[in-house]
Amino acid sequence: MSDLTSIAPLAARRQLMTEPTLGAGNFLDHALAVNPNRAVPFAFSHSTDHRGQVVLRGHSLLDLARMRDDYARWYWANGVRPGEPVAIVVAEGIEPLVHFLALTALGAVPALVNDAMRPDIMVRYLNHVGVVGIVADDPTALAAAYRSDPTRRPRFVTMAAEIAAFDAAGAELPEVYPYRHAPEDVVALIHSSGTTGTPKSTMLAHRQFWDGKQPRMERFPAEPTDRLMSLMPHTHAGGLSYFLTATLLGLPTVVMADWRRSVVEPVMEAFQPTMVASFPRTFVELATGELPVRGAAKVHSWFNTGDSAHYGHIRRLVTLGERPAGLIKPWLLPQQAAEEAALPGSQFVDGLGSSEMGMALFGQVTTPESTRNDRCVGRPLEVVTKAAVLDESGAEVPDGTVGMLGVITPSRTPGYWNNPRLTSTFELNGYWLTGDVARKDANGDFYHLDRTVDVIDTTTGPVYSLPIEEVLLADCADLVLDCSVVGVPGPAGDGQRPIAIVQLQAEAADSSEQDVQAAANKALAGAGLAQLAAVRIARTPQEFPLGPTGKVLKRELRTRFATLLAGRPDSPDR
Repeated sequence: MSDLTSIAPLAARRQLMTEPTLGAGNFLDHALAVNPNRAVPFAFSHSTDHRGQVVLRGHSLLDLARMRDDYARWYWANGVRPGEPVAIVVAEGIEPLVHFLALTALGAVPALVNDAMRPDIMVRYLNHVGVVGIVADDPTALAAAYRSDPTRRPRFVTMAAEIAAFDAAGAELPEVYPYRHAPEDVVALIHSSGTTGTPKSTMLAHRQFWDGKQPRMERFPAEPTDRLMSLMPHTHAGGLSYFLTATLLGLPTVVMADWRRSVVEPVMEAFQPTMVASFPRTFVELATGELPVRGAAKVHSWFNTGDSAHYGHIRRLVTLGERPAGLIKPWLLPQQAAEEAALPGSQFVDGLGSSEMGMALFGQVTTPESTRNDRCVGRPLEVVTKAAVLDESGAEVPDGTVGMLGVITPSRTPGYWNNPRLTSTFELNGYWLTGDVARKDANGDFYHLDRTVDVIDTTTGPVYSLPIEEVLLADCADLVLDCSVVGVPGPAGDGQRPIAIVQLQAEAADSSEQDVQAAANKALAGAGLAQLAAVRIARTPQEFPLGPTGKVLKRELRTRFATLLAGRPDSPDR
């Protein structure tokens, strides 16, 4: 890597904080305008050479603009116009981001699709969106699906390689380019994980998706020595959010194309990040077995969003790396953090967020010195006008009472594409319902207990799956690598009962389901939580199903084990 800095000067970053026209549709152009280091590589892709060595390739702001403009010429020549949705189904990494930049520069709407989505679900999703075109690494299956229903076929179904190889020299761009976005213009469609059914299509708007991120221009660590490893899927709002921030800062960032530890750890050792951003899926792997000491030697901060991470994993990760003594909360001013000597270990910033929230709206920081505080997601960030725990009428409940989590914030989505009725179901008394069950304590800290669809309805009252998972992962760590707790019907008239599907630690591979259940229930009894009616061990990936963004598909587990406790002939216990 070059010794030249790519980071924008502090004055330029402060200018971006107050720029009235900046948004998710034009952030690259604003970065080009203010960063004097626009020719220095900052966004790194990775590959492996014939010797098995990691190769990092850097791209500057100018490089990204050239690639964007070449791709935009192809799209314009093929009839893509402002407001039209185009599906991008390409492997993770920098490539989907370049397509995003090209389409938004034309005023079109990229529908970013995780290529791990099941093809039949993908076709159903794209038909709902009404895409005018599809760009995919391998469009064979999609093209075949549309041959069986040609009335729904988009105008083009194209290989991504064709656009990359396009001779753009003689191709034109529109007279007004890049496109001038209005604040409310939709700039991307992001699908949900599908953990609760068919993926929803969340709209991101030009200004809305930038709202709340302005303070990061000054507070997000961006010293010349800082480097970010982004493990977020970059077809997801989380990955797009971190890329937007890194681009405006000029922050050296390796944009990962794979989240598995076998790929991640060698790149960590080559890149030596000081910050790592990911969904929990990679943190689970990094915290398991022998810790990645060499790759994490310089890490001072781990950033998690989407689902909250578990303390059992966090406590191992924060033993790695080193951090400035002043780095005790997310996005502390770098000059403040640098004033004191480094401390051993790192901080883990657990941010509860979603595509619908626009960004992580809560933040809980854990360091090696922190005391355990299960399921605490901290307090709302400054972009949140108000956060509250609500009852079914939308009234705020007393502290300590469990209810629905609602937020009022300019960063929230305008809604779901082509589905105003679905949008309205998430709006209540001026709040956006996040789909989470939570409680707030007297100090103003929020606790995330479950997704509303995952609450287990027992005859003695609701049971929340996430605190149970927390105990299994932290207090049964010698047995449990990962787990998912779901509710299934008990014997007739007995309501639902909690069960756990667990992946075992390698050294506990010979443990029986009875062994795990006994250990788990002992720990749960000590924590005052409901006990498990059964444990099932997942010994293959298929037995622990994950959605395209790495979230456990609890709906599939509920279906699979629906008769486990019912005593019917088809019960797995029979």
